[in-house]
Amino acid sequence: MRQNDGFSQAFRASDTVSFADFLGRVLPTVPLGESPSHDPGIVHGTTIVALRCSGGVVMAGDRRATMGNYIAQKDIEKVFPADDLSVVGIAGTAGIGVELVRLFCVELEHYEKIEGFPLSLEGKANRLASLLRTNLGLAMQGLAAVPLFAGFDPRSDRGRIFSYDVTGGRYEEHDFYAVGSGSTFARGSLKKLYRRDIDCSMAVQVALEALFDAADDDSATGGPDPARGIYPVIARVTRDGVTMLDDAEVGPRVSRMLALRHENPDGPTVTVGGES
Repeated sequence: MRQNDGFSQAFRASDTVSFADFLGRVLPTVPLGESPSHDPGIVHGTTIVALRCSGGVVMAGDRRATMGNYIAQKDIEKVFPADDLSVVGIAGTAGIGVELVRLFCVELEHYEKIEGFPLSLEGKANRLASLLRTNLGLAMQGLAAVPLFAGFDPRSDRGRIFSYDVTGGRYEEHDFYAVGSGSTFARGSLKKLYRRDIDCSMAVQVALEALFDAADDDSATGGPDPARGIYPVIARVTRDGVTMLDDAEVGPRVSRMLALRHENPDGPTVTVGGES
């Protein structure tokens, strides 16, 4: 009880709006972003795509997690709401990535409670970069987690996408991006299908196509599994907030895509004149 009272007093006396900084001062022996594991295997998650659309941004992730050449989990979730106007996806070491996302969400909520207003979208992106740098030691040992961050920016009235490297470097992507082992194939697909005037509904379909193309060439990326009812996790962010699409909406879209893939296994093509 006394220990809890001391923690509360330290919290009230804190001069920082960062929960991670506060935790580092009060409990400096607790490594941020690291969670203990009794399993010697390391689970990795892939692949995440994000693309801007008129009025916002769409982010989607496949559901497969791997452990070496084994499929560790078929239905892992890699895309999460960060707050009311942003989402974050993770690739790389799954356990560290999930803990990083949890801490990031607490950071955003803590800042808003202390200051009385939310961080700007760019401020959120910068804060995620700072949290990522706390994991640099583990990243250099091969336990890297690489997030993809996106959201609606009320200041510019548009969707924005931010990518990162393992050192915490932050980079704004203009139209679309992908991370994870299948990212090369996903970006190639996005490059062919993306249009700058795309609406959010069509952006969801393009994201599904990109993930399918990634799964077609990357064994660590899982394709949709209608037999088990496992579909990509998809988030849509507009000025109205974050919407996580449920299986009732994603399932029929996947079914239509698979039906068309039976006719054309390599996916949509571009004809003369640029019409798909």
